[in-house]
Amino acid sequence: MLSLMAMMVGLFVWAQEKEQTSWKEMDAFHEIISGTFHPAEEGKLDPIKQRSGEMVDMAVAWQKSTPPAAFNKPEIKKNLDKLVKGSKELNKMIKKNAADADIVTKFKDVHDVYHAIVGLCKD
Repeated sequence: MLSLMAMMVGLFVWAQEKEQTSWKEMDAFHEIISGTFHPAEEGKLDPIKQRSGEMVDMAVAWQKSTPPAAFNKPEIKKNLDKLVKGSKELNKMIKKNAADADIVTKFKDVHDVYHAIVGLCKD
């Protein structure tokens, strides 16, 4: 009985920690960047060209959201600002029919900023 109680307490603590470190806006942005960046790595730019406006919306929503306490760090906020700026620049380039090579370069920059944020959320 005592071990069952200890296990339940452990499960409760784990669930609380998971809830506190889950950030739905980060997950939503991950969904769009993974669905557009990986095809771009293979030279398929249609997904990002079709969804760049949605990426901006997701970046802005993430930037404006309230982070879990564990992620409420100035460096994360700074990088979210860079993510929004880069996403907007990418969207503008796509709307102006920029060269594919330029789109790929900017998209890699946005992707790098995203991974920097993810890394900061693990530290």
